[in-house]
Amino acid sequence: MRSVDIIVPCYNEEEVLDTFYQVTESVVSSMAGYRFTYIFVDDGSRDSTLQRLLALAGAHENVRYLSFSRNFGKEAAMFAGLSHSSADLVIVMDADLQHPPAMIPEMMKGIEEGYDCAAARRTTRAGERRIRSALSNLFYHISNRMSDVKMPQDAVDFRIMTRQMVNSILELSEVERFSKGIFAWVGYETKWFPYENVERTLGTTKWSLKGLFQYAIDGITSFSISPLRLVSGAGFLISLVAFVYIIVTLIQTLIFGIDVPGYVTTLCAVLFLGGIIELSIGILGEYIAHIYMEAKDRPIYIIKTSNLPDGPRKTDGPPDWDRPRQAKRQSKLPSDNDRKGSF
Repeated sequence: MRSVDIIVPCYNEEEVLDTFYQVTESVVSSMAGYRFTYIFVDDGSRDSTLQRLLALAGAHENVRYLSFSRNFGKEAAMFAGLSHSSADLVIVMDADLQHPPAMIPEMMKGIEEGYDCAAARRTTRAGERRIRSALSNLFYHISNRMSDVKMPQDAVDFRIMTRQMVNSILELSEVERFSKGIFAWVGYETKWFPYENVERTLGTTKWSLKGLFQYAIDGITSFSISPLRLVSGAGFLISLVAFVYIIVTLIQTLIFGIDVPGYVTTLCAVLFLGGIIELSIGILGEYIAHIYMEAKDRPIYIIKTSNLPDGPRKTDGPPDWDRPRQAKRQSKLPSDNDRKGSF
């Protein structure tokens, strides 16, 4: 019997948790040969999500939960769930039932066929605002043009992964995480399962247009340096045009004498170049911000309470957060022999 962990990030999902468990359990309980365990990750919810998780854990032996000390974001919640999973297979899905649990048996067949990952991809965006759908399509187009990491159009986080793939994902312990890009970056064979978008029947979306825009910027800058090259190209082109303009102006001055300068032309040039400079500084700032966040080396999340076997964060030893990052830092520390040889 193969063990399966279902990772479910939760933020203000008190209305849907009971329904989610009932619907999902009705699907997976009939799958022979698998033992399912739920790992709910409470991402610092402000409602009664934690209380509902406590009730579920008390009523069902296969329910585990983690609760953060504050809201760290969905990316941190997914990473925490993956970090604390130990099963042969891991499922990542949302609690709002927009990721249909009924697809799990079909997706599991993809794993049985030998694929490392079985992932869902939306074929429609029914129920979404047109502006949001258009911006999403634009993001995938721009990201795939700028980066070597190709993400399938309308791919979602709903997927089943083997233990080997999960371990590879955990090796990428950056603070500024973009899971869709990370899933694609680690490679492995993925079988895609198309499905029609499912509208929310309970709860409300936690993503604002501003949040999605920032998420898209983080995604592009996390896996591509093309914006920096575009800035360099724009600077070279402007310099070339300016050089040609100087030569032309110099020739005109030598032949026809000094002409009265045009204030409108000067103003337009100054405003244009000022805009280019501000844009360039902004792009550089995005990359510097990523470096700044990584250099501080803060934990990706902090656990306040949990019913997992390893328990919540302890005060008498190393903190129980972000074990891959902790191991990564330990691997960089010099040994006693290294220290002696350095003097």
